[in-house]
Amino acid sequence: MTDVVVIGAGVGGMAVAARLAVRRHRVTVLEQSATYGGKLATYRRDGFAFDTGPSLFTLPAVYRDLFLKTGGALEEAVDLQPVEPAFGYHFADGTSVTVPGVDAARAARAFGDAFGGTAEDDWRRLIDRGGRMWRITREPFLQSPLDGWRTLMGLANVSDIRTVAPMTSLRDLGREYLADWRLRQVLDRYATYSGSDPRKAPAVFATIPYMEQTFGAWHLGGGLGSLADALAQRCEERGVTIRLGCDVEKVLIRDGRACGVQLVDGETVAADIVVANADAHHLYTDLVDDPRARTVARGLAKAAPALSGFVILLALRGRTPGIRHHNVWFPADYDGEFDAIFGRRPHPADDPAIYACVPDDSAMRPDDDSEAWFVLVNTPRNGDGSGATVDWDAPGRAEAYADHLLARLAERGPDIRSRILWRELRSPADLERSTRAPGGSIYGSSSNGARAAFQRPANRSPIPGLFLVGGSAHPGGGLPLVGMGAEIVAGLVSG
Repeated sequence: MTDVVVIGAGVGGMAVAARLAVRRHRVTVLEQSATYGGKLATYRRDGFAFDTGPSLFTLPAVYRDLFLKTGGALEEAVDLQPVEPAFGYHFADGTSVTVPGVDAARAARAFGDAFGGTAEDDWRRLIDRGGRMWRITREPFLQSPLDGWRTLMGLANVSDIRTVAPMTSLRDLGREYLADWRLRQVLDRYATYSGSDPRKAPAVFATIPYMEQTFGAWHLGGGLGSLADALAQRCEERGVTIRLGCDVEKVLIRDGRACGVQLVDGETVAADIVVANADAHHLYTDLVDDPRARTVARGLAKAAPALSGFVILLALRGRTPGIRHHNVWFPADYDGEFDAIFGRRPHPADDPAIYACVPDDSAMRPDDDSEAWFVLVNTPRNGDGSGATVDWDAPGRAEAYADHLLARLAERGPDIRSRILWRELRSPADLERSTRAPGGSIYGSSSNGARAAFQRPANRSPIPGLFLVGGSAHPGGGLPLVGMGAEIVAGLVSG
């Protein structure tokens, strides 16, 4: 039996802790904040509830496997609900389409009915390509440790490599398959799921709409934060110790391998294995003083950082006709948003895509004549305003941008300003402070460029005994991939 210390009680940290505990490891999770969950959280005030991190639950099989293998069914731990319909998409020319939560054929028909032309057949062909990509990449890329470009070489044959198209961008794939510009905007949006630019993100991101429409879009009753509660309870049941308010200052190294951690108050916690559920850049730059870590940190510094997000939480009186669980209002110039975020002089986009999550969940609003809106737009990272950052703590910036976004929403969709009971803002600076993600980058480095996926930090660090899990490490961000990463790390630790 080995002693394992996990840095961070985010989803990845708790998932790997539970998996290791049932493999007879003694596991302690150290979390710097006063609660668990990391970016996965549900904020509550005055009877309103908002998912402030992930707002869409996909590929539930990942967590069904986790919960079954650690003691019981997922459905016994959370209120798993299908979202139907799932998405309301609205475009600058005034057209809209409602997309079902599951069934690619129904989604294709919805696009065909809304846009006409070849839209239905085009979407079917795209999703078929995404499915083939998924079947090729799932085991060697997403469910196995990363081995650089050698992973790509491990694909079965040249035909598979052509299907995955590692040198093709998501934007170029959309141009190849989708004649309608509105369909291309829908596809482009999937790059932002990993904080990336669709003009540079790999074509394999077409697996995301395939997964959504094949395995369904899901909600957890009361908010997705209930998954964090369920994971914490499962850890407790398996004998994992979760210590809150324990800020790790550094990873201890003896004889060339990780041997524990030291907290900011000077306490040391010895361990045979250290698993970092922390941002990889923060780990290698701030927590590990070792030449091998500095080499990795220099590589990470060269990677394009992921975008961040600006959030408005809105408590509204009344109900909005036609509102869906997930809603997107696209701008006329979608590229303008990516130019603003990833350009040489980053700035908040004047006219970005606006996303709103409005669950029809009685547990997330005080009564039936109210709504809880989680509004999100993509933004540059926080910083001092130099380089690729924006100073989100500048006086008045966040409030002014929130006012601007609500005015933009009123131009393109519902004007909800007169119905606001109260609002709260969460800027990239707030995300950086709460999660220690540098600049508030959602998933560490972006997937911009053909090499990006292979440069993502591996789950096994170059320092023996030190492993990484979470959205900034392989296989990437989002609840499904983080859950897969936890399974990979548990396998590496246990041999």
